[in-house]
Amino acid sequence: MLTVEGLRSRYGRIEVLHGIDLEVKSGEIVTVVGANGAGKTTLLKCLSGTQPVSDGRIVFRGESLNSVPAHRRLAHGLAQSPEGRQIFTNLTVEENLRLGAYLHSDERVDRDMTEAFALFPILREKRNLAAGGLSGGQQQMLAIARALMGRPSCLLLDEPSMGLAPLLVAQIFEVVTELKNRDVTVLLVEQNAYGALRIADRGYVMETGHIIISGPAAELIADPRIREAYLGL
Repeated sequence: MLTVEGLRSRYGRIEVLHGIDLEVKSGEIVTVVGANGAGKTTLLKCLSGTQPVSDGRIVFRGESLNSVPAHRRLAHGLAQSPEGRQIFTNLTVEENLRLGAYLHSDERVDRDMTEAFALFPILREKRNLAAGGLSGGQQQMLAIARALMGRPSCLLLDEPSMGLAPLLVAQIFEVVTELKNRDVTVLLVEQNAYGALRIADRGYVMETGHIIISGPAAELIADPRIREAYLGL
């Protein structure tokens, strides 16, 4: 579904991604793990079109995205739930969700919202409240639900567990697993390497803008190097 070949990106004169190769197959959960500053968020920004690519290719469902502007990539089936949630705090929960569906004006929008509320029942209870009044965990749920309202075939999730209590982290990861059951392909960027690898099919480990190791998630969890450096085991 998604292929990244030799991807490079820079901030000014400083290159931060150094030839990234990565692929995501349809129906998979693929995770990219690594320490803060490894380049994980920059990678997702390149995929969603908000960070310029200086070299390499991004191919999504057989089509190059390099020249496709960010605001049109959702129409191709690629949506992102960004780091830090970036919800519209002055709007209600329902208004945030409807903005996520801005490409669609058909009768399915209400059905999509019903499905989002089924994933996150607390959002139904708070649908008429300002999003800024939600807890951190509820805001993260809203950010994911808003991205899903665009009906993506591939969802980019950037640090969904950041700053959340362990119980909420477990709930978020359960939802990611449920998305796979609903035929949504997921590319998950996480500092919580163990939690991400436990639910993923395959994983990539990033360090300072390079992919240093990749493979089936179960093999990465068992790898002594990964266990010591990233899993604290």
